[in-house]
Amino acid sequence: MIFDRRLAALVAKEFHQLRRDPRAAMAVVVAPMLQLLLFSTLLVATVTSLPIGIVDESQTPESRELIATLTGSKSFTLAGYFATTDGLAQALNLGRLDAGVVIPYDLSKNLWRGRATQLQFLLNASNANTATIAQSYAEGVLQSYNAQLAGAGFHAQFTQIAAPALARAGQVLLMPAFLFNPGLVGSWFTVTGVLGLLLVLNGSVLAAMTLIKEREAGTMEQLLMSPATPTQIIIAKISPLFLLLSAMATFSMLMVRLVFGVPFHGSIVLLIAGEILCLLCGIGLGTFVATITTTARQVQLTLFFLNPPLSALSGAFAPVEAMPAWMQPFAVLDPIRHFGVISRGILLKGSGLSVLWPNFLALLAFTVALLSLSIWRYRRQLS
Repeated sequence: MIFDRRLAALVAKEFHQLRRDPRAAMAVVVAPMLQLLLFSTLLVATVTSLPIGIVDESQTPESRELIATLTGSKSFTLAGYFATTDGLAQALNLGRLDAGVVIPYDLSKNLWRGRATQLQFLLNASNANTATIAQSYAEGVLQSYNAQLAGAGFHAQFTQIAAPALARAGQVLLMPAFLFNPGLVGSWFTVTGVLGLLLVLNGSVLAAMTLIKEREAGTMEQLLMSPATPTQIIIAKISPLFLLLSAMATFSMLMVRLVFGVPFHGSIVLLIAGEILCLLCGIGLGTFVATITTTARQVQLTLFFLNPPLSALSGAFAPVEAMPAWMQPFAVLDPIRHFGVISRGILLKGSGLSVLWPNFLALLAFTVALLSLSIWRYRRQLS
């Protein structure tokens, strides 16, 4: 029988050993919360206050109004005026600017005559993500400016250089409706993915280091002399870690709600069940690593080769759909990816088990497989 007085004595021994090192317990709880705060704050795709340079060849009230509209938004900040396009290009080349605008000399005349005006918008595309976002920002600002001109009696139309010709017989307007994240808060996507990443990675590191320290300290032989079974020894070892990581997950969820403002539309019980499975996956992974290594350095090297692929395929920082097509099937084998689907579905969409059962089933399969394999290898080593 697994659950008996021997197991209770081993668990009590592990908790007593943990009480003798309160700094380790604080590190287990506090460090992942700081990681969650840093990752979810810094690793956000949105950018603001992009430095922009202006070449105003028009020098008219209309051009000044356009510049004020561009620099008055949170998207761009005016970094300076340039007399020529060569000076603007040099500033972009040196990295002082992320964007530049060349306003043609005939801007005001074309606006009054209702002609199309070409506004040259230069982008520093060394960072493709920033350049794409800056382009979308500029298009939105110009749409707002065109609306102001229409209200003032102008009939203006701005076109991009090298843009395809637009049909002028009619017009199609796009009216987007942003579901589940009306404010387009980028941190909501990141924080729900980073939570699962921290659960698995911290669980694997702590479980592996706990078991390997027992072996390096030479106390494993003393446990072998006890009447406890290998299964009981493993359960006793991971029980304190599971409780500590559960406390970390609880505080992290409070941060998700209070600090980042992520709504809770679904069942909290279902989310807790997903967190438990995710934690057990990480602990099972760390336990398995401890069975194939003999020193703490080997544990670190092994996890160094396992954790980066898990992070890259998790979809925590970028959608899985953005990965190459040949790589996307491998994301199905990543438990962090399944927890990301579960957390986003429950928190943002209010999804239930009828929708998320494939991801719960995948997490359960990973948990059972990793823990069973760890216990089996541990038994072979002890025998």
